Amino acid sequence: MTTACGLDCYDACKIVVEDGMFPKISADAEHPVGNGALCTLLNKSMHEEPRIEKARVDGKDVSLDEAMEAVAEAFRTEKSLLWRGSGNTGVMQEVSNLFMDEVDGYLTKGSLCDGAGEAGIIEGRGVNTGLPLEQIKSADSIIIWGRNVTVTNAHIMPFLEGKKIVVIDPVKTAIAKKADHHVQLQPRTDYYLAIMLARFAFMEDSQATEWLEEFASEYEDFYGFTQEHRIKPILEYIGTDLGEMGRVLNYLRNQKVVFLVGAGVQKYSTGAATLQAIDALAALLGLFGREGCGVHYLGDSKLGFVNPFEVPCKKVSKAVTKFSEFDTVLIQGGNPAESMPDSSRVCEELDKVENLIYFGLYENETSKRAKIVIPAKTFFEKEDVRLSYGHQYVEKMNKVVDSEIGISEYDFTKRLFDAFDFAGLESEQYYIDAWLTQCKKQGDQYISPAYEEIPYEDGFGKDGDDEFEFIEDYDDDFINTKSFTKVRTSKKNKVEDERFWLLSPKTNKALNTQFKRDNKVQMHPNSGYRDGEKVLLTSEDGELELEVILSDDLHANCVVVTSNTLGLNILTPTMLSDEGESACYQEVKVTVEKIEG
Repeated sequence: MTTACGLDCYDACKIVVEDGMFPKISADAEHPVGNGALCTLLNKSMHEEPRIEKARVDGKDVSLDEAMEAVAEAFRTEKSLLWRGSGNTGVMQEVSNLFMDEVDGYLTKGSLCDGAGEAGIIEGRGVNTGLPLEQIKSADSIIIWGRNVTVTNAHIMPFLEGKKIVVIDPVKTAIAKKADHHVQLQPRTDYYLAIMLARFAFMEDSQATEWLEEFASEYEDFYGFTQEHRIKPILEYIGTDLGEMGRVLNYLRNQKVVFLVGAGVQKYSTGAATLQAIDALAALLGLFGREGCGVHYLGDSKLGFVNPFEVPCKKVSKAVTKFSEFDTVLIQGGNPAESMPDSSRVCEELDKVENLIYFGLYENETSKRAKIVIPAKTFFEKEDVRLSYGHQYVEKMNKVVDSEIGISEYDFTKRLFDAFDFAGLESEQYYIDAWLTQCKKQGDQYISPAYEEIPYEDGFGKDGDDEFEFIEDYDDDFINTKSFTKVRTSKKNKVEDERFWLLSPKTNKALNTQFKRDNKVQMHPNSGYRDGEKVLLTSEDGELELEVILSDDLHANCVVVTSNTLGLNILTPTMLSDEGESACYQEVKVTVEKIEG
């Protein structure tokens, strides 16, 4: 029997389970992406993590029936909210939207992850169509920009074999150490680097003029915009020079190039502008609509589908939710007490909710606060459909094992429909078929209906008949000039900011706050601290004690605290990106102080 991994990553691996052998699993070697391997999170961590086995109400174990009666009663209040995490990315997670619509409840909008970047892509291209991984095989050069592929996207590695690779990242990641060139830029300067590369491409007449005339005719205005950026002070600010710019351009001009862009470049207020600038560089070089070319970010996995769970509920911002405004809050498959920015504020808000319901697999900082706890089923224990934001392949997630523990999202929703005597909920199979019947097929393989072998071949926009939209001036409503550092003159004689940029990438040991947790901060050896020292990190929002690990892989003016670190988001700000309603985890600098004794 086959199923698919529901954990939140690009790869969406297909899994083979032999009859009676679970939890022993293996990768489907025939799958176009999985390349015959599974990660330790799926093979080991998920099975070792203690699950919530019993429902609870007011801290006491109760039967599932009793707990569901308490849930139904909680939703008879005036104002309710469903806040959903992404620990399981199966489409059936959203079936509970149908109940929220019936009770006139609220859902969330925006993102903790990729919303700013997607907004930038849509501003330029009009629609976020994913680049098939197969196009990487035809590329000459791969530019890995703010994406730690060996951690977040390991199954892409075979597609990179034999390619010239440039990595752009403040951290010398594992792939950066193997790359042909690594640009170790200062954090939060990706926008400027993209603009500078575009300007130099114009200056040396490397733009794809014929393609631009047909698909992006406003390119001369974009050139004018790049000229507003002063070369010498900006290169100093980025931490590069003319020689390095020339070396990077050697990998871009007159070649088939694919940009692999990660969410790290857009975890700032300026994230949307950064993605539009990277896209603009790619468009300038004529890298859209051609074989072996393009920009691969997080694609819109639901693009092309009619979503049966799309409802007209009122919505609040996911990244800055004010939980205390609601009588009842259902937290489904998430841990906002730790995963949302400014977690001190979030915890205060959660503690003011009269009826806080947690519906998930594992104990965490949120479940411990909940009045009602409902154990969930793993994706091995229920039927579902897996889409991917990393590729076009869609998988049917078959139930491979029975379990007495927990309840599925569909059964949870059905019980609530029954408790309120609501009509209109279709069968579980109806919804699964609703997704699968919209897919294309390649043999036995389901394919996203939005799949295009070469995206944007005919043009941009939803109908493919629009042009690419460049950033043309700072007066555009899309560009919030207050969010940009003004780089006008050389900074050599100015006092440097002694604070550190806080970077919070993922780790291969955990899925954000799920599985293995940490208590370390990575710092450059020139920072003046020693391995094993205890230090206090302080931001405008809070302070956190961590243990130092020295690493010369870091840019000297940043520290790295991985996303699985306990208390990390005490340091991060309550704010939204200029566009996309996305969290700005890295829009923060910290001071570091040694803890004596």
